[in-house]
Amino acid sequence: MLLIFGTTLRNRVLVVVNFLCQFCGTHASQDVIESATKVSVFFIPLFTLRKQYYVTCSNCGGTTSLTKEQATHGIEWAARNRQVS
Repeated sequence: MLLIFGTTLRNRVLVVVNFLCQFCGTHASQDVIESATKVSVFFIPLFTLRKQYYVTCSNCGGTTSLTKEQATHGIEWAARNRQVS
């Protein structure tokens, strides 16, 4: 019997917020991204192995890792300030 399995990396932009970038120092849009590694069998995703969150500057591409709480806070902040994309 042949069993085909593997992992897939999926990136999803959760929200776009405008902040001062710590790398380039410009006021630019920042993408809050959720990166999920999923295990699949026969090309069907079964479960999520791990999730990571990070923010990326649209101006310079600088990336900073976030915790789940920080990513959630960014989503809530954007909703309060009407910057949800």
